[in-house]
Parts: sequence; C-alpha cells; structure tokens
Amino acid sequence: MLTFLEQFESYWGPLRLFGFITVRAVMAGLFSFILALVLGPKIIRYLQNLRMREAGRSEEVVGQLAVLHEGKKETPTMGGLIIFSSITISIFLFAVPNVYILVSWFVYAGLTAIGFIDDYRKVSRKNSDGLNGRLKLLAQAAIAAVALTVLLLHPATSENVRELWVPFYKDVVLSSMPIWVLFPFLFLILSGSSNAINLTDGIDGLAIGCTVTSAMAFGLMAYFSGNAIISDYLLISFLPGTGELAVLCAALLGASLGFLWYNAHPAEVFMGDTGSLALGGLVGIVAFLIHQPFTLVIVGGIFVLEAVSVILQVGSYKTRRKRIFLMAPIHHHFELRGWHENKVVIRFWIISLLCAIAGLASLRIR
Repeated sequence: MLTFLEQFESYWGPLRLFGFITVRAVMAGLFSFILALVLGPKIIRYLQNLRMREAGRSEEVVGQLAVLHEGKKETPTMGGLIIFSSITISIFLFAVPNVYILVSWFVYAGLTAIGFIDDYRKVSRKNSDGLNGRLKLLAQAAIAAVALTVLLLHPATSENVRELWVPFYKDVVLSSMPIWVLFPFLFLILSGSSNAINLTDGIDGLAIGCTVTSAMAFGLMAYFSGNAIISDYLLISFLPGTGELAVLCAALLGASLGFLWYNAHPAEVFMGDTGSLALGGLVGIVAFLIHQPFTLVIVGGIFVLEAVSVILQVGSYKTRRKRIFLMAPIHHHFELRGWHENKVVIRFWIISLLCAIAGLASLRIR
C-alpha cells in the first residue's frame, strides 16, 4: 500500500526508497516486530479474560511430562492471532500485492482459520481433542486446491508453477508437471510443513524460534529468485515478482521475534494451532512458489526431525510394541532425560540456524 509513495519522490527524494524491495523488507520486519510487541499484551489479556486455556494432558496419559509442565496450565493459547495480525498489516502496507503475495496470504489466512477452530474446540470442550484429523486434512486440501487454481489461471504463474527444481542441480527437472502430480505435491508440502511445525510447538519458544531462522532463509531465497542477476549467478529459477515474498518473510521474521518476546520461557502465551498450523503452511507455500520445495527439508531440519521422531515412535510401537524414544516428539524425549526446557530450546535453535545456513549454501552448490 505504501509503495505508491515512490511516485512522489519529486517532492521529497527519500520517498524513492519505497521502490526498493530491500528497504521495504526491513521496514516490514521492524514494523511487524513493533506491532507484535504492542498488540501482544492486549491480545494476551483478552485471551485470559475469555479463559482461552488449552486443556493439558493428564499424568496418566503423558506421565512425568505432566509434572514438568504443571505450571503451564494457566497460560492462554491462540497467541497465533498476534502473529497473524502483525504479518497481515505489515505485508499489505509494505509489499506489492501481486499473485505471489495474495496466494501466500490466502493460504496463511485459511490455515489460521483452521487452527483457530481447532483451538476453540479444545478450549470449549476442555480436552486436548480438537478438529477431527480427516476434517483438518480435507480443509487443508481445499486451501491447496484454491491456491493452485489461482496460480494455474494467472498468466504470471500459469507456466512456471508447473516446474520442478531440486537442490544441487542447475536445470529444471520437470518443465511441466501434470495437475494430477502438481496438486498432491502442493498438498503434501502444505500439510507436511503445517503438521511438522505443529508437532514442534511443544515447549516455550521452540517452534517460533525455529520459524525465525526459516523465515530468514526463505526471505533471502525469495529475493534471489526475483533478481535476474543473482538468480543467473546462482543458477536458480528466475521468477519476476517473487522478490515481494522477501517482504512477506521479513514481516514473518519480525512478527515471530515479537511473539517470542512473550513466548520465551516462562511463556505468557502459547501460539496454539492458530499459529503453528498457519506458520507451517506459510513457509511451505513460499518454498513452493520460489521453486525450493525440497530445500524446505534442509532449512526446516528441526521440523523434519520432530515429525520423523513421531513417525518412528508410532511405527515402532505398532509393529514391535517398543518405543524408540522416552516420548515423541523428540524434544520431550530430551526433557524426560533431564535436560532443562531452556537447554532443549537453545540447542534446537542452534541446529535450526545451521540448517538454514546449509539450505542457503545449497543454492551455490550446483
């Protein structure tokens, strides 16, 4: 919205800065951070007044973990509303609303709505059962279908959205994926990334801190993809217009840091599914749009580790009646081994940062 100010540079020279993606990205990041800090206390108080507290699992279900998390019972959930508000206002102020921005925001808003309904059902029923798993996947599939339809019909994306690129290879692998492959592929990215971050959101600051490093990595990748010179140098797909996604990722980074201010241990608010499902989908759709879906596995290494730990635990118990970990997702395993919550979080943050750096490095190894 504020990009129109560039037209008035003849009246005041510095207004030309609104024409630069890098400047607008910095502005979006700072603005969303400040906005999250300002909105945070107001939304937290509102959630507390409504008694929006997620029902914890009993000691009979999770054993010693219930004792370790005893002090979290009074913490309100649905804090993802803080992140959503900050990102939404920031991107529509500082980003050019092209098809990439609008589709990304649609996916983010849709998944936020699903997460909100899921959280509300948990709170209102006072148990940890939210939306039916199949219903949640069906809703995610509907969002993926609408997003893909828009991308296929829009002239700027109708061709390049069908392309498949993989890390460490300098040419497109498939130039025109058929729809019967493209839709399941996009659905897998959105649902996989959504549920992976949802699984990671188990202790104070863990998921949102890892989201910060992912936002940083994909913000840079989006800028590279939208820049003809850099994309040619790195031998990656050049996609005019995707540079605006760098503004979105900067807003995500700033809002995440602002939310972390209140979510750091001991947390004043939890993001809930309102935040975790939506953030995963937002990161996933950005990766898809800039032709870096497989790089998502590298950058989001912690999220992948958390999801794989659950799959292995469930698979092992069903086939052998034995557990691999003391508890899954794997961050709970380390908690039950005696690591303090802060130690688990900071060590996972370190690994997440290294994964983000590795993902960025993969662009040059071709």
